[in-house]
Amino acid sequence: MAGSSNPGIRIGTAGWSLTKGIGERFPQGGSHLERYAALFNAVEINSSFHRPHRPDTYARWAASVPTGFRFAVKLPKAISHERRLANCDDLLARFAGEVAHLGDKRGPLLVQLPPSFAFHPILAAAFFDRAATMLGKAIVCEPRHPTWFAPDATALLVAHRVSRVAADPAPVPEAAQPGGWPGLRYTRLHGSPHMYRSPYDAAAIARYADAARGSTVESWTIYDNTTTGAALHNALDMLDRVTAT
Repeated sequence: MAGSSNPGIRIGTAGWSLTKGIGERFPQGGSHLERYAALFNAVEINSSFHRPHRPDTYARWAASVPTGFRFAVKLPKAISHERRLANCDDLLARFAGEVAHLGDKRGPLLVQLPPSFAFHPILAAAFFDRAATMLGKAIVCEPRHPTWFAPDATALLVAHRVSRVAADPAPVPEAAQPGGWPGLRYTRLHGSPHMYRSPYDAAAIARYADAARGSTVESWTIYDNTTTGAALHNALDMLDRVTAT
């Protein structure tokens, strides 16, 4: 399969644009997604956060990748940032209908919350119940308010089988490590010290590769430092480390 020879290790980037100067690492011919999926076994669809995609677009993407490839899909900001997880069944239903066309190529649902969004147990429990019912599959959550890292919030995530993302930069120290439901490990690397821009050095990539190899559950590592094209370079470097014999 594309990517790591261990199907429990998934490495990719946020989006699949192949930047100039790195294209020689990928097969020639085909769409950017087809070429990307020849090497990687995972990608994060971030564009769904900003705008809806047609069902046939999701179906086309799914048909463009190998059997073992998976798409993580980011929850629309209309749900997470505008309605703030409340009274959103209509939006969840529309989104579920769209991403269903990824079929078995769909991976986790990513719920990224605004930095100002404090933990509210009743609201969180109701939303994760509805999301699980309407969307199924695994759910991962990237909270950024400190209240989401307290024991009561962690217990709620575990109870609802929601994995907490390990993020860099980490808004609080606890955010650097995965939490919540332990059945899935999901790491998002935004670039540090400059978010979305800074590349990771060899030592950092080695640490993330070791963490992925040492995981006893499926491990996703997504590079989101895409503005300068560093994400692809870093993901390829990690892939090389993970697949080295």
